[in-house]
Amino acid sequence: MLATLLSPYLAAQDKSDTIAPEAMKALDQMGAYLRTLKDFQVQGDITTEEVLEDGQKLQFANTTTLLAQLPSKLRVSIEGEQKSRLFFYDGKEFTLFARRAGYYATVPAPDTIGKLVAALRDKYDVEVPLADLFMWGGPNASTNEITSAADYGPGTVEGITCQHYAFRQPGLDWQVWVQLGDHPLPRKLVLTTTTDDARPQYTSVLTWNLAPSFSDQAFVFDPPDDAHKIVFAQDKNSADRVK
Repeated sequence: MLATLLSPYLAAQDKSDTIAPEAMKALDQMGAYLRTLKDFQVQGDITTEEVLEDGQKLQFANTTTLLAQLPSKLRVSIEGEQKSRLFFYDGKEFTLFARRAGYYATVPAPDTIGKLVAALRDKYDVEVPLADLFMWGGPNASTNEITSAADYGPGTVEGITCQHYAFRQPGLDWQVWVQLGDHPLPRKLVLTTTTDDARPQYTSVLTWNLAPSFSDQAFVFDPPDDAHKIVFAQDKNSADRVK
């Protein structure tokens, strides 16, 4: 995803001739606005591409729905061709439930979503879907690796008027469509991996609800009778053990 945006600054360089100030300003404004959100729900209609050994590209789709109550509650549902998963976080515990396999794992969790995202990635190699929404504009985010930024003018995403921006950094070209007006929400993302000659892409179209209705129980996992509890393995292959 956009995790490379969070990596440290590698080398100083003069990029003023390739970076449009208005594009960087829009990115900052979007991040600042996202940091003001306390309760929200967002649905991502996501398409990913995988490259086979012979160079053929395959495309897969999923719908990811995220419900958040900041700073310490999160629920994510993923339903797609390759996997069906639920993530639960109530500020104390995190549970990953693989619905099709019927397995789940629960671990103690830190006290904020931001810390949770980092802990799951570092300890269990688990990526929280749409996690960049919690990083943009925050203290751990960095845009220092951006080498090119451009404003490509107005565009429409699902009937919403947006401004279209494109960015480039080592290994990644990416585009974002930001809603115009008082709510500068990201409405569409397109990421292209440039380290692969096939240039696989990730596309997400985002639909937002800034006043969702929910109870605390929405963030608590109640295992089905036929579900089986397993243990997260703390190594880089652990994510493949809970499908």
